Amino acid sequence: MAIYYSEEHEWVLVEGDTATIGITQHAADQLGEIVFVEQKEEGDDFEKGDEIGVIESVKAASEIYAPVDGEVVAVNGDLEENPGKLNESPEGDAWIYKIKLSDASQLEELMDLDGYKALIG
Repeated sequence: MAIYYSEEHEWVLVEGDTATIGITQHAADQLGEIVFVEQKEEGDDFEKGDEIGVIESVKAASEIYAPVDGEVVAVNGDLEENPGKLNESPEGDAWIYKIKLSDASQLEELMDLDGYKALIG
């Protein structure tokens, strides 16, 4: 099990060929009170850099970008009814997607926790 971070403030927890994707605590703090999450459907394919959802807060709307290529195998439906979970537990229960990785070598382009902490300063 390994965890990676993107410059777009997403975390990627990898277990085998499956990755769980969410937003970081830093991103949730910057967004403020989250009121809506738009998500892709199970079975949707995407490529690294594609927009794969939108998070709306009382302050702003922010796109979610794919940190790697993959296929959505699970969507966290809890966020539809309770988007505020992203404020409470963004790096825990409030994951956004579980995906099947298409190209695990793309993980090498992401940061580890120390790299992410340096990014957000």
